[in-house]
Amino acid sequence: MSAHGDPIPMTSRKAAPLKGVAHVPGDKSISHRSLIFGAMTVGETHITGLLEGQDVLDTAKAMRAFGAEVTQHGAGEWTVSGVGVGGFAEPEDVIDCGNSGTGVRLIMGCMATSPITATFTGDASLRSRPMGRITDPLALFGAQSYGRQGGRLPLTIVGAADPVPVRYASPVPSAQVKSAVLLAGLNAPGETVVIEKEATRDHSERMLAGFGAEISTDLTDEGRVITLKGQPELSPQSIVVPRDPSSAAFPVCAALIVEGSDVLVPNIGLNPTRAGLFTTLREMGADLTYENERVEGGEPVADLRARFSPDMKGIEVPPERAPSMIDEYPILSVVACYAEGKTVMKGVKELRVKESDRIDAMARGLEACGATIEEDEDTFIVHGMGPGGLPGGGTAEARLDHRIAMSFMCAGMGSQKPVSVDDAGPIVTSFPIFEPLMRELGAQLVRRNV
Repeated sequence: MSAHGDPIPMTSRKAAPLKGVAHVPGDKSISHRSLIFGAMTVGETHITGLLEGQDVLDTAKAMRAFGAEVTQHGAGEWTVSGVGVGGFAEPEDVIDCGNSGTGVRLIMGCMATSPITATFTGDASLRSRPMGRITDPLALFGAQSYGRQGGRLPLTIVGAADPVPVRYASPVPSAQVKSAVLLAGLNAPGETVVIEKEATRDHSERMLAGFGAEISTDLTDEGRVITLKGQPELSPQSIVVPRDPSSAAFPVCAALIVEGSDVLVPNIGLNPTRAGLFTTLREMGADLTYENERVEGGEPVADLRARFSPDMKGIEVPPERAPSMIDEYPILSVVACYAEGKTVMKGVKELRVKESDRIDAMARGLEACGATIEEDEDTFIVHGMGPGGLPGGGTAEARLDHRIAMSFMCAGMGSQKPVSVDDAGPIVTSFPIFEPLMRELGAQLVRRNV
C-alpha cells in the first residue's frame, strides 16, 4: 500500500518521440531550506517557485507547529514570518514528516539547540531509515534523543538548554548531516565547524550566507572545513526557487532513450554539487546541451535540451562524483540499459539507506525487465544493450520510493514491451505533475485497476 493511500499501479508503454517543453517543479532541496531558514529569521521571507510536493508541504506544516507563520498565497508563492534563531516553540503534537528524510533531519538540527522537546515520525519508508547519523552529532551539542532500535522513528529529541559549539568531521558524505549540524550550530555560542572529506550539495551554506549568517568554507588537507559563527540574527529574504535538477533528470533521460525525441527543460539549477548526472550523461555521449546559461539568486541556471542519443557508451562513473548525483543513480541505471557496454557506478553505498535500498530496488526491477546487473554493497553495474535494447515486460516494486517509480516509468518509454510499477503513488512526494507533464511530451502512462 502507498504511503499516501491505496496503491496506484501504473504501466509505461513504448512512446512516440517525446517533444516539447518540460516545466519541472521547483528544487526540493532549496524549497525545504527556504521554509526552514525563513522560520529562523525575524521578519517575513517571500518565496516564489516553491515545490508544492507532499515532502515540502510536510515541512511547511512542521514550521507552523514550531511557531512560524507560513502562508500560501498562490501557486508556488509563499511567505514565512519567522520566530528568530532559537525562537522555536515546543510543538503540541507529533511532527509527521511523511516521506522526507531531508525535512526531518534538517528540522531535528534546527530544534536540537533550543530547550524544547519534539517527537518526529513519518511514513513506513521514513520510519525504516537510520537517524543515528543525525542524532549522534546533535548529542555533541547537548541534545538527547530517544527512538526505536537503530535510532529509527518515531523518535523524540530533547533540545539542549545550554548548547555548546562542536567541531564535527562527518563520517559519511551527506548534505543532510552537514546541514543538520550547521542548523544546530546557529543557536550555539562560538563557532561550529563541519569537516567533510567529499563535497556534498552546498545549498545550506549558500542560503545561510544569503540570510546573513557568518559562514566560510576552506579547502584544507582535512577536506572542506565549514565554519559557522553561532547566534546570528538572520534577515528575511526574497527567494526565487530554481527548477529541480533531480526532477529534470526524468524528462531529460527519457528523451535520450526514446527515438526521435527533442525536449527542452528550462530554468534548471546547475549547482556543481548537484549536476553530476548531466556531466555523466555527456561523458556517455548523450546529446544534452546547456542553453541560456546564467546565475539567479547565487545559483547557476540553464535551459537543458535533450535529444535522442543512440550512440551512448557505458562508462565508469568516478566514486567522488556520487555526492553530486546520489539521487540520480536510479534513472542513470535506466539510461545505462540503452547504452553500449558496461556502466560501472562505484561509491554508491549511500543508495542503500535512501527512501529504499535503491541499488536492490533498481537491480531487481531491471532484471525483471531483462537487464543484466551486477552489484555489491558499494557498486552497481549495468550491462547495456544499446538503443531500444531493454526487453521490458516486467513489474518493479516501487518500495514507497518516488524515484524508483519514476525511473521505471521512464524505462518503459523506450523498452520493447511495457514496464509496470506496483505503486506510483509515492511520486507525489517530489514531482506531483510528473504524470501529466510526461503525457504532454508524448509518454503513454496507464493507471491500472488494482
